Formats: sequence, C-alpha cells, structure tokens
Amino acid sequence: MYMRNMIVELGHFALILAFGTALLQTVVPLVGAQKGWRGWMEMATPAATAQFLLIAFAFGAVSWAFLTSDFSVLLVYENSHSAKPWLYKLTGVWGNHEGSMLLWVLILSAFGAAAAMFGTNLPLPLKARVLAVQASIGVAFLAFILFTSNPFLRIEVPPMDGRDLNPLLQDPGLAFHPPFLYLGYVGLSMSFSFAVAALIEGRVDAAWARWVRPWTLAAWMFLTVGIALGSWWAYYELGWGGFWFWDPVENASFMPWLLAAALLHSAIVVEKRESLKSWTVLLAILAFGFSLLGTFIVRSGVITSVHAFAMDPARGVAILIVLALFVGGALTLFAARATALEAKGVFGMVSREAALVLNNILLAVAAFVVFVGTIWPLVAQMLLGRVLSVGAPFFEAAFTPFMVVLAIVLPVGSLLAWKRGDLTRSLRALLPALILAFALAALAWTVGTGRSILAPVGTALGVWIIAGAAVDLWQRTGTSGASRLLRLPRADWGKAISHAGLGVTILGISLLMAWQEEDIRTAALGESFQVGAYELTLNSVDEVPGPNYRSLMADVTVTRDGAQVARLHPEKRFYPVAAMPTTEAAIQNGVLRDIYVVIGDAQEGGGYAVRTYIKPFANWIWGGAILMALGGLMSLSDRRLRVAAGAARLSRAAVAAE
Repeated sequence: MYMRNMIVELGHFALILAFGTALLQTVVPLVGAQKGWRGWMEMATPAATAQFLLIAFAFGAVSWAFLTSDFSVLLVYENSHSAKPWLYKLTGVWGNHEGSMLLWVLILSAFGAAAAMFGTNLPLPLKARVLAVQASIGVAFLAFILFTSNPFLRIEVPPMDGRDLNPLLQDPGLAFHPPFLYLGYVGLSMSFSFAVAALIEGRVDAAWARWVRPWTLAAWMFLTVGIALGSWWAYYELGWGGFWFWDPVENASFMPWLLAAALLHSAIVVEKRESLKSWTVLLAILAFGFSLLGTFIVRSGVITSVHAFAMDPARGVAILIVLALFVGGALTLFAARATALEAKGVFGMVSREAALVLNNILLAVAAFVVFVGTIWPLVAQMLLGRVLSVGAPFFEAAFTPFMVVLAIVLPVGSLLAWKRGDLTRSLRALLPALILAFALAALAWTVGTGRSILAPVGTALGVWIIAGAAVDLWQRTGTSGASRLLRLPRADWGKAISHAGLGVTILGISLLMAWQEEDIRTAALGESFQVGAYELTLNSVDEVPGPNYRSLMADVTVTRDGAQVARLHPEKRFYPVAAMPTTEAAIQNGVLRDIYVVIGDAQEGGGYAVRTYIKPFANWIWGGAILMALGGLMSLSDRRLRVAAGAARLSRAAVAAE
C-alpha cells in the first residue's frame, strides 16, 4: 500500500517538475536563438526529452492507480470499479477530463521529444525556436492541469469501490479512439510551432515546407484513424444505425482534418514553387487553432454533446484564454511578418499549383461551413436569446457541394504539370476513368431506380477519384510502363492510395445512404418477418449475466431463400454501478452489405421492439479511411519526406544563394 501511494505522489511531483522544465525550455532556447548563444539553443533538446520522460512517468503513475484500483485517488474512484476488465480500467485513465488532459500533454511532449531527436538536420536557431514554442504550449496546459484539473487529488477516507466508467466508453473501439484522435489533434501543434518559429525568424522557404510536411502528414494520418474509429464505434455501439451525426464534437475533429489536408497540399506548393507561403503559414495556425477549439467545445459545457468530458464553465474560460493567447498571438505575429512571406514562384491558371489552390479553397470553405453550423446555435442563444438546432440537413446541403467539386477536380489536378499545364492532355489521359465512372453510375442508377440521386452521383465521383489515382500512377511510369510502376517513389504510391481511399469512402457513403433498408416493429417470440431479401426470426430473449453488467440478449436467425445467412445476438445491457443502460447492436458484416439488428424493450402488449437495417457497402466507409491512413503512412516512409531528410541541403543552398 505504501509503495502504491508513493508511486502516485511521485507522479504528481514529476508533473510539477515537467512544468518547470517546460518553462525553461520556453525561455532559454528563445533567448539563445535571439542572441546567437549556441549553448542556450542546444539546451532545448535535452529539455524536450526530460519533459517527455517526466510526463510519461506521471501518466504511468495514474495508469498504475487505475490498474490497481487505488480508490484513494479521486479520479480512480469517479471513473473506475474493481469489477471492470483491465482494458476498461486502462481506458478509464483517459475516459475523463483530468486523465484525458494528461494524455494530451503526454502526446504534446512526445512530439516535442521526437522533433528534438529526429531534427538533427534542422538549423540550430530554427530548431531551438520550434522546441521553445512547443514547450510554451506545454506550459499553458501543464498549468491548466495542475491548477484546475489535478488528476492526483486524494480522498481522505478511501471508499471500498468506485463509481465505474461511463458504460458507453467500455468498448474496444473507444479504448483506442481518443489516443489516435489526440495524436492527430496535438500533432498539429508541431505544424503550429514550425509556423510561429518561421515567423519569428522571418524565413519561410522550400526547406521549411519540407520540414513541416512530415509532421502535418503524421497528424493528419492519426486524425483520420481517430475519426474513423469514432465513426465505427457510433455505428455498432449506439444502436441508431448511423455512422455520422454532425455532432458538435464530431465536427470539432473534422474541421482540423479538413484544414490539415489543405495544409498538406499547400506545403507542396511552397516546397516546389516557393508560392502560397502566407497561406500555408496561416493554415498551420488555423489547423491547430481548430484543435484547441475542439478541446474547448469538449470541456466547457457550452455545447451539449454525448462526447463531452466536462461541463465546467470555469475550465472552459481557462481553455478559451489559452486558445486566444496562442492563436491570437500567432495571428498578430503573422500580420507583423506578412511582408517577409513574399512568394517567388509564378504559375499559370491551368497548372498543378492552381489546382492545389482550388483544392485549398474548397477544403477551407468546407471547414468554415462546418464551423458555422457547429457554433451558430451558441451564437444564436447568446446574442438572440433563441434556442436553435442545426442538424444533418443543413450540413448535407451546405457541405456536400464543396466535396463534389473537390472530387471532380482531384484527378485532373494530379495530372497537370507544374507552372503551366495542358488541360486537354490531362483530360484525354483521364478519358477511360471518365467512361468507367459514368458506366458504373448508370449501373447504380439502373439497380436503384426510384431511389436517391446519391447512388449514381456518388458512384461516378468515387470511381472517378479511384480510377484517376490509378491513371496518375500509370502516367508517372512514362514510357517504361509497368516495369517502372513498382519503382515509383513511395510518396507517389501514398498519394494515389490516399486519393483512392477518399473515393472508396465516397462510394460507401453514397451507396449506403441511397440503398439502405430499415424496418422497425414489435416482434413476438418465434415470429418471422421480411426485410428486403432477408427473413428474420426472433427465436428467444434471455437474461445473461456479464462481468459488470446484466444483459437482455436476443437470438435472431437470418435466412435468405431458405438458407441461413447468420445468427445474431443483439443485447440491451444494464450497468448497475453506473445505473445506465446501453444498446449493443448485432451486425453480420459483409463486403457488400451489413445486416444490422437492435433489440429494444419489452412492449406492453407482448413482444419486443426490434429495429433492422440492411446497409449496403457500409464497411467501405471505414475501409476507405484505412486506405487514406495507409497512404499517409506510405508517404511518410518515403525517405524524401522523413523529418528533415534532404531539407538541410535545401536550406544550405538557400543560404548560399543570399
């Protein structure tokens, strides 16, 4: 017991030391870079490593308290229970406000330590400033944790057991969703730190863009996986049959994803053509700014959401101050340094640069549309005194047109030449992709006659992007053909796979929304009923005990043309400690369709409420997201895009040219 208590106290002490280390890392390297003092600048690297190790120890101490059910720690008492499986005890560490903030700063310090370790080719003044800016963010959030959200608070008389974790979070999907999401959210801090450091230094060039791209790509990749995991969890866990609700917290993760995608593409223009410098720096600031906005939305209580961690206005004000300080300060510095970001490269209206500019405009405006829809209910309530709700119809009507245009432009832009392209030549190369897209769209329309226009339009756009990515790869082989295909740089393959992943996701979303079938009824035991091409029979409903819950489990047989397709067991669970029910959908997954069954409460007249969906191409949505993330990983593995690889040569060449 004494040793367990000591570990927790040492964790608290380590967090305080990390705060002091972050303060030193913020001040000393910045002064050193300004004065040209090499020793002071070099101090940033060991400080970044030490800060990470101290926070990792603090996080480990909290994790140990959860795994050993140390209910003398207030956080453990409020978010755990001795009967929980060990995985959900560990999930409890970040399934709350205080623990999730500790994970937030752990990832922040991990990115700083990674930049210190892998940034050996960075010019020392730039590296010192980047790590100092990164540490300053750590100072703000470590102070926030220590003074308003301390995870190490004790209970004077420890209780025998805890209050348990929110049952909705006791799920494998939710065990991994927050860490990946935070890796994306917080990973954008590196792009922000590079942007602010460049503004302080007054230099944004091709080398800077080469350094920024891998960090942005890694953050975008993690954010893609995090969003996909959250969508997948909502699909199978909440029992409502959907994959995206346009919930404020969902939107809070989607906006940085859109801006990070825009930042990735604009950084390419800076690297290749020394253009869009101001816009790229601004995107780096805004992408991280929207990540901070997401943190505010989740924790302030200003917007009601099933995903919200805390409903504390005081904490919300503190986070709002941090957001205003960093984003406001960065934008002020951006305004002051605007003249130093003069673009050098020129390009024609028909060129890859112009296509990337259009790509950026579409992504940025789409993010702004989502922002307006998310924040408008709050603005209306504060300024107009009206309670408004902005739901899926608004987002689908306002957001979708920008994505349609983006999908049309994407394959064409990939084939255009830098500086001045030939639109006719690019379209001629894409003609087979266009024919295939329209052919499959016509097939979709034929199969789904009388259904939504989403099926043919979505099919055409999805196939257009996928086939366009394939044509782009083939065009890069030149006259060598297939023999050179496997020798193409991994970045080229990564781009094609990511673009194809977007096409697969568009296909999945459009075909699911156009062709899904839904049936809601009260079914008696032994009753059979038809849903689409399938016949379902409710065989039985039994009470089944779980490790820390009671379950009402149904047994449903699914047949097609007399042959059994699946035997499903949807559940209605009740967690007595949390006094909360959950719905566990039963899903028979398939490549081309899912059979989705939900059991409800017993009805007064007898029988049970049963909700059934036939969902075509549902898994293509997350399959596309996986492809996008894999494409990002493949690009990241390209030697040319690894942190600082080759950038030092570009930087030295730029300095020599001055």
